[in-house]
Amino acid sequence: MALSFARPNAPDADAPMGEMNTTPLIDVMLVLLIMFIITIPIQTHSVAIDLPQTPVTPQQPMPDPVKNKVTIDAGGLIRWNGAAVDRLTLRRYLAATLRMPVEPELQFQPDATARYVAVDEVLADIKRSGVTKLGFIGNERYRDF
Repeated sequence: MALSFARPNAPDADAPMGEMNTTPLIDVMLVLLIMFIITIPIQTHSVAIDLPQTPVTPQQPMPDPVKNKVTIDAGGLIRWNGAAVDRLTLRRYLAATLRMPVEPELQFQPDATARYVAVDEVLADIKRSGVTKLGFIGNERYRDF
């Protein structure tokens, strides 16, 4: 709060005070800041994927010898077992794996520098296809030691 003490015997005692009271300005700015923070939209977009709760140990046998690997490189190129595919072909491959007698495991390995949009679109395609055996490969690179 700004206070000004005027001396009664000073020659400029009757002169108007030239200082601006900034307290109301600060109060208004704080109220506006709080209003802007409250009105920011919450980011609610997410892709729900059920991940296994127990870690796979080397002693456990692998459930199926047939595995398919989907990778995304830094440029956003999607690869199915090493061959470049588009999203439509990827959806067709995913549908074909679900028609097999035993569903093979799908391994997903995006590059660390791949755009989030590309990874999110592929994960959404995998989720919509109904794949239940999904594994993320290469997450040990992000583990904190």
